[in-house]
Amino acid sequence: MVSATDTRRVERHSAGTRRRVHRERRATLLICAATTLVLACVVTVFLWGRARVSDDGSVLPDPMSSVGTGSPPWPVPVDPVSGAGAAGLTTSRTEGTGSHLHAHLAVIVDGEAVTVPAGIGVDRSRGAFAELHTHDDSGLLHLQSSTQNKRYILAQLFRVWQVRLDETGVGGLDDENGKILRAYVDGREVVGNPAGIELMPRQQIALVYGPADVTVRPPMYTFAPGD
Repeated sequence: MVSATDTRRVERHSAGTRRRVHRERRATLLICAATTLVLACVVTVFLWGRARVSDDGSVLPDPMSSVGTGSPPWPVPVDPVSGAGAAGLTTSRTEGTGSHLHAHLAVIVDGEAVTVPAGIGVDRSRGAFAELHTHDDSGLLHLQSSTQNKRYILAQLFRVWQVRLDETGVGGLDDENGKILRAYVDGREVVGNPAGIELMPRQQIALVYGPADVTVRPPMYTFAPGD
């Protein structure tokens, strides 16, 4: 015959077993959820780094580096369109008419403006125009394509210009000796690799190299009507 004491002992053991199983099950579920979240984040970062795709299916290029170094000013290369292919840009004998957008680039080194020269991506002797190019030294960038909705990044311009641009500096100017390269878009500082900045209509980009402890006010450009 089972006593009341034995019955209570069995009940306590059963309750303890149920609590232990519940705790183990909850811990397993939490581990699975955390693992799933980590994997999702890894996949998202991987895909974002490989190709950023917009709602219309257009792909933003990956940032590429250029080999051009040295101190400014940086002239137009001898062959001003030779870097177009490596930058993922096409060239043609006429400027693209599918879309024609403008952005502006200012480069400031130690408080002095650096000229963004005319003729980046333009070889008039051969009648060759890269999709991304400059006509004058105002810093106005022309984005002209034969198709709609093509996307461009700042790295492509610098690849054609053959001037290095990455997260550690521009040309032969590196983040060292208390000086850094900062990037601004429409007056706001942006973090990360400036080479990956997407070029947008009437956008104002400023690359400012100088002492890290100096407050920077990026220059603002006035677009002409219709730009």
